[in-house]
Amino acid sequence: MPLFPTERSVRTTPEGLLWEPSERWVRGRKGGVTVVDSRHPVLVWEPGVPVPLYAFPREEVRTDLLHPAKNPPTGAHNGSQIFYDLEVDGETVENAAWTFPSDDLAGHIAFEWFRHWDSGLDRWYEEEEEVFIHPRDPHKRVDALVSSRHVQVEIAGTVVADTHRPVLLFETGLPTRYYVPREDVRLDLFEPTDHHTGCPYKGTARYWTWRGEGKVPRNILWSYPEPLPAVGAVKGLLAFYNEAVDLVVDGKRLERPVTPFTATLKV
Repeated sequence: MPLFPTERSVRTTPEGLLWEPSERWVRGRKGGVTVVDSRHPVLVWEPGVPVPLYAFPREEVRTDLLHPAKNPPTGAHNGSQIFYDLEVDGETVENAAWTFPSDDLAGHIAFEWFRHWDSGLDRWYEEEEEVFIHPRDPHKRVDALVSSRHVQVEIAGTVVADTHRPVLLFETGLPTRYYVPREDVRLDLFEPTDHHTGCPYKGTARYWTWRGEGKVPRNILWSYPEPLPAVGAVKGLLAFYNEAVDLVVDGKRLERPVTPFTATLKV
């Protein structure tokens, strides 16, 4: 029997949403209560938002915990007109869920994830793995590859990293990130901060800030102490925002890219 490649089934709604059925078993919990238990989730990409979210068939949602929102937002989530407050164990989460104004997604309910820390569920799972921050995009790939390229990093004219043993992290839609062993970084020129971020592909990162002169954004340097297994090669290594430092790779100075992070890098 001949084998055929699987066709992607991403579809577009008249309202500009992209959506695609998923075969993952997805569950969402608030405290000890399972609010969503779905084997037929749909991934939805909203216009201008780089990461997807899930919408679920109404029958796979604890709709008895949802009530019409008392203070629904205007213009949110592609103009949705129906928002719900979630009530669990005496706690109310305002505008935790909504329906999209699209016939294609009629009968589905979407929930906030972790872009809004106080307005979503506490924990999400795909199969038995907990997922952080936002659903993982099936069209995105993240690879961490050991390399022997010569990588130098400069900040305000000072060489702060110089290595021949980086790990290059290739992530769809973002510039290559160069992870450098600690021994090859002038870590004495930085001070640790209490800033942390999470990534569903890499894990939880900790940060350092530049101590020297010049207009340099805070939290310019980061590391994943315990990365997720798929990118285990970056464990304990250090990386810089290409958007705000000068990188020289194999003798060639790279242009600073413009990415969704550029606007968040504040001096």
